[in-house]
Amino acid sequence: MTNPVTIPATQEQDVRYMREALALAREAEAAGEVPVGAVVVKDGEIVGRGYNAPISRHDPSAHAEMMALRDAGVTRVVSVASVGGITDDFTPGLLCVPDQVIDYTHGRDISYFEGLEHSQMHIDFTLPYSAALRAHILESAKGAGVACRDGGVYAATQGPRLDTAAEIDRYERDGAHMVGMTGMPEAVLARELELEYATIAAVVNDAPGRRSSRDGVRREAVAEVIPGIMERVRGLLECVVESNVE
Repeated sequence: MTNPVTIPATQEQDVRYMREALALAREAEAAGEVPVGAVVVKDGEIVGRGYNAPISRHDPSAHAEMMALRDAGVTRVVSVASVGGITDDFTPGLLCVPDQVIDYTHGRDISYFEGLEHSQMHIDFTLPYSAALRAHILESAKGAGVACRDGGVYAATQGPRLDTAAEIDRYERDGAHMVGMTGMPEAVLARELELEYATIAAVVNDAPGRRSSRDGVRREAVAEVIPGIMERVRGLLECVVESNVE
């Protein structure tokens, strides 16, 4: 005789959330899109739902998550991005709240309206990040005692490969201070959804061809930086959320 298997309550909840996300993914599939669904959970309850809208076939999960956040009533989004430092003042361990982005990506449809019957949405993207939310993050950093640089240009690249040294030279000539792969299209999608959006950039390595990465990016060096810098990011995010509630 075998004993019945008892599933922990937390695991049962996870299964319920996953089933809901899968149901949303089937709705996306029925619409002819990549089947991806997302849910937002607060205090054990699903407060937001979203599925991949017909906009992009490059990173549909991020888009589904944006829709779920909006459904949950979220008005402000703070993303965290691991980046490589290009200029000499952007070295491993630095936290930064960028104020500009240069988009070098390709093949990523960056609009919720592309391919739909809506008229084109020419949103203003002069200042890609919310000034108010950036100020809130920087003020929270002071309160948390976390050093955080104000401003910087984020070079959003295609990936998944890392960049060549010549490409990094180009980004610096263009005015970029840091390079990463996740900064776009999330910023422009948030703007289309009228969500305040800002990024906390964590420099985890020197960019390819720069300083300690002159001959290549060493994974072990990145691994040494990540635990400490992410601990500071967690402390900063806690302060951002707590001060926002107040």
